[in-house]
Amino acid sequence: MPIIVNVDVMLARRKMSLSELAERVGISLTNMSLLKTGKVKGVRFATLEAICAALDCQPGDILEYRAAADG
Repeated sequence: MPIIVNVDVMLARRKMSLSELAERVGISLTNMSLLKTGKVKGVRFATLEAICAALDCQPGDILEYRAAADG
């Protein structure tokens, strides 16, 4: 998948647990875990906004585009 989710990187930088982030954002730990591992097909802007507010970061700090390798 060419969109990479870097929630784990930001969590490490902020020294925050995934469960703490889920609580601050107001979504279940299961859904936050699925988002962190990139197993979701989309994310609501409201959720992205809440994650950015909790982690004090920009959307580009969390989401990254990598072109798929031809092969």
